[in-house]
Amino acid sequence: MLKLYIGNKNYSSWSMRPWVLLRQAGLPFEEVMVRFDSFDADSSFKQAVADVNPAGKVPVLVDDGLAIWDTLAIAEYLAEKFPEHHLWPQDAAARARARSVCAEMHAGFGALRSACPMNVEASLAPAGALIWRDKPGVRADVQRIVTMWSGLLEAHGGPMLFGGFSIADAYYAPVCLRLKNYGLPVPGHITDYIRRVCALPGVKAWIDDALAEKDFLDFEEPYRMSR
Repeated sequence: MLKLYIGNKNYSSWSMRPWVLLRQAGLPFEEVMVRFDSFDADSSFKQAVADVNPAGKVPVLVDDGLAIWDTLAIAEYLAEKFPEHHLWPQDAAARARARSVCAEMHAGFGALRSACPMNVEASLAPAGALIWRDKPGVRADVQRIVTMWSGLLEAHGGPMLFGGFSIADAYYAPVCLRLKNYGLPVPGHITDYIRRVCALPGVKAWIDDALAEKDFLDFEEPYRMSR
């Protein structure tokens, strides 16, 4: 059986992507939670993850002894291993565009990711209002996301970015949570897409698990002193 190593569901946006992809696609897998303590080289987290990933990061997918890390590598591996699930769009042009927008997320939107770290449990609208006021890079990132999603939803007719659920929706699910939980202003049709993503069984299951976690990690919580 596939085995997926992840970090805390409340905080780990990168872990969320392949977990949601597997769960939403109905692919059986074993979850291995490696809770964050710190990211120092001698931390329990680093020591545990180093046994399966020399880069010392999550997520890591293990399949019959083969370890795959990096979310795009995991997504591509799953798409090749399970072609019948159509994890990428079937149309070649749409598939190329889906890969492009996933790569853009993978390498970009640094201002949004830095200013608004993922926190599923928290309601951070007051912090989000200050971030929106003071961080032009965040405003630029959100505008790019709105433009991208609007074009894809219009071109493919929804309800997801490429019609049906795909790797692209799993990839942007943590972004949906950031926009929602920080109360960043987006148009109504984008809010509707966020609601649809959050209602997906795979995403809802991740959210429910994150809400049930009791960990409070101060280095992941720049806007709160306690939970």
